[in-house]
Amino acid sequence: MLQFIRNLFKSWIVIALFGVVVVIAFLFFGIEGYFSQSNATWVAKVDGHEISQQDFQTAFNNYRQSQMNQPGSTVDASEFEKPAVKQKVLDLVINRQLLLNENDKLGVRVPDAAIRAEIASFPVFQVNGKFDPSTYLSYLAQQGKTAAEFQDSIRSDLASREVPQAIVGTAFATKAEVDAFLKLQLQQRDFSYVDLPPPAPTAAQSDVTAAQIADYYQAHRTEFMNPEEVSVNYIELNAATMDAKPDLSDKALEAQYTKEKARFVTPSQWEVAHILVKLPAKPTAAEKQAALAKAEKIDALAKAPGADFAKLAEQYSDDLGSKRQGGDLGWLQKGDAGPEFQAALDKMQKGDISAPVLTGDGYHIIDLRDLRAGHTQSFADVRDQLVAEAKKDASKDAYRDVGGKLTDMIYNDPTSLKPAAKKLGLTVQTTPLFGRTGAKAGIAANPKVVKAAFSDIVLVQGNTSDPIDLGPDHMVVIHLNKHVAAAPKPLASVSDQIRQDIIQQRVDATAKAAAGAAFAKLEAGTQLDALAQAAGQPVKQETGALRNAQGVDPALLKAVFTLAHPAPGATTRALVPLQGGHFALVALTAVKPGDPATVPAEAHSFLREQMARAFGDADLQAFIAALRKHAKIETEPQRL
Repeated sequence: MLQFIRNLFKSWIVIALFGVVVVIAFLFFGIEGYFSQSNATWVAKVDGHEISQQDFQTAFNNYRQSQMNQPGSTVDASEFEKPAVKQKVLDLVINRQLLLNENDKLGVRVPDAAIRAEIASFPVFQVNGKFDPSTYLSYLAQQGKTAAEFQDSIRSDLASREVPQAIVGTAFATKAEVDAFLKLQLQQRDFSYVDLPPPAPTAAQSDVTAAQIADYYQAHRTEFMNPEEVSVNYIELNAATMDAKPDLSDKALEAQYTKEKARFVTPSQWEVAHILVKLPAKPTAAEKQAALAKAEKIDALAKAPGADFAKLAEQYSDDLGSKRQGGDLGWLQKGDAGPEFQAALDKMQKGDISAPVLTGDGYHIIDLRDLRAGHTQSFADVRDQLVAEAKKDASKDAYRDVGGKLTDMIYNDPTSLKPAAKKLGLTVQTTPLFGRTGAKAGIAANPKVVKAAFSDIVLVQGNTSDPIDLGPDHMVVIHLNKHVAAAPKPLASVSDQIRQDIIQQRVDATAKAAAGAAFAKLEAGTQLDALAQAAGQPVKQETGALRNAQGVDPALLKAVFTLAHPAPGATTRALVPLQGGHFALVALTAVKPGDPATVPAEAHSFLREQMARAFGDADLQAFIAALRKHAKIETEPQRL
């Protein structure tokens, strides 16, 4: 039964689970999104807040990656280049900004403890399943980001989810609503039907003259066309394949090491747990005194022989983000904690428990579990890394240099690729012929290349295309090599196909007429078994059929479940077209509601949760629609 319920609800639960909340998370919950930078251009403005091309591209890349990485995904990469898909992502980016703007109005803030927990949860920062500060700091150094900048990005990301989670989390579904759904979804229907197969072609139907074929050909010429095709010459540049030769001598590498030495410094780190006695935002002297007294009492308990700091934290700490972990804050470095907290750490030794430390949050009792001294990697430690980076940088430099020269030359002379190729030592390649849907493989499988190949500048004017961006440090320019216009296929090559089409049309018409006549008799009162006998076909009966019944034509089943309930003692009759020219005469005799009691309690509970999530998702979409209605939104789709 549980497996049945899973299958039954699969279609709509997917929608519920991957609604706006999940999509927002997919788009913006990713390391890449935390390093986007604004530039001079924008793709949208939301109440004056600019969304840059880089912001959009980061969200778009995350969306594309999430879709491509879905289990069993068969998504064609070309789909992501469609304007409708880009507009969908832009709408989601705008929705996110609307939510952030609303946070500012509502005063929603993300506590530091939540940010620390979020960072520690990233797999990219974990070693053997645990957060590793060195990996974290190394990643930040490579990206040129400080811990404070990174934390601000995390704060923004978490903030964008605060309101959606609150809205979805407060939605609920009643037992009556779940039962009503189950009664409908588990509904059973009793019906009988006769499958009327199409007749075999008669001699008269198979007699197709040359004139009839010619007439059909003239009337359906557009169905027998060879599509328009082009072949293009192209020059492709890719930094990954550029033949660059950087200076890899120790002198050059040591100079680079000295210049970027800060990248290879791991600062001091402290592994910390704490117990917080919280203070209100503007505490009175009495409140401070009471909090201090409580903190001193806890401090004495923590320093008592055999004390269990983790259990004390679970019992007394007001920091909800860490108390369940025994007060554990993980590894901290300078800048992660406030100045008062840091000042206390600087004076402590491994194993020390501090006296109560006053910060803006309240009084902290700090347990210094371990510490790591700062460390600088030597030149020898990072030489291989510097070599790899030098090669990569040289390839990018070569790409930019050659790409710039190539662009200038094709703009100066757009009539041919050969002069630029000769001067720059590049190779002109040629594609096979391909149509407007693109090739199955190669450069012509890229939608951007196909679009450019059939553009006015290339196809009509005969000029070289603008540089086409194929990805990071990857471009191509194309020029028309050959154009084959769309043309009708010769009649002789399609005459056999036309003959079969004409015969099939005649057979289909006969089958439809015969089925219609049989249905008229059924409506007039002729019994279904009599019609079945006349057609030489059996009457098939389905009792208690469910919506996903096995062994029944899905098209027939779908039609049956759309029929009106029969009156007591009567039947609802229908003629249902099926595949392959078949028709079914149907007599629906009974409709029985599903019984929610047959669903196990755990499945019922699961469904109720998912219905609540679906309702919450609908509420969230309505909320965002209201925000959109009252916001000033400007977009520049041509910049996507």
